[in-house]
Amino acid sequence: MRILGLDSSGLVASVAILEDEVLLAEYTTDYKKTHSQTLLPMLDELKKMIELDLNTLDAIAIASGPGSFTGLRIGSATAKGLGLALKKPLVEVPTLEALAWNLYGTGKVVCPLMDARRNQVYTAAYEYKRQGEGFELCPLIPQMPCDIVEMTEKLNGLGREVFFLGDGVPVYLDVVREHIKVPFSLASGGNNRQRAASVAALGAVYFAQGKTVDAAEHQPEYLRKSQAEQEGVQHGNNSQGA
Repeated sequence: MRILGLDSSGLVASVAILEDEVLLAEYTTDYKKTHSQTLLPMLDELKKMIELDLNTLDAIAIASGPGSFTGLRIGSATAKGLGLALKKPLVEVPTLEALAWNLYGTGKVVCPLMDARRNQVYTAAYEYKRQGEGFELCPLIPQMPCDIVEMTEKLNGLGREVFFLGDGVPVYLDVVREHIKVPFSLASGGNNRQRAASVAALGAVYFAQGKTVDAAEHQPEYLRKSQAEQEGVQHGNNSQGA
């Protein structure tokens, strides 16, 4: 099984190729260029490096959201375009689940935090349960946009040690330290951001379970309206009340 993983849901742009649970190649950047400038060139570099024929892919796994509205649109358009051109199915991997997969097998509660601006994070909480020779990722708190203080209260209610990761950690770490009551740890530098390797690995699991969509049907999961849409709704309400 050969899976292409793509993630442009946040600050990171990442592309990876996974073959039968072996990571053949991964290209990840967290720099100033926009994902529209980086994603396809990164894929082209990987393709050349490992002499990959894209037609040999079984599926394309895409970080489907939540995340940056622009980043998700770029990733979605890239995955849809490749899927349609290659006639390959897409595997939609929730961004927060892929982040949690970076800490595969941990006995702690895994809490990804993605900065959603306006004092909110995209977040969830997961645990790993033993399943055969591996582990299954199970939700304890479903993914949602949430105030960071509210999320710490939910985590306190679980009464278990928590592993935090994601680009929201440095933004809200002081708030977490102030409000969290349970022991917590921070993921290391190699695993604290989005990685297409995790998208591809979890995508391979979902592909084996038959969780695929036709490329034409794929839509990102934003979890909330964009700021422009919210401001448009607010403007409309104000106009009606005028």
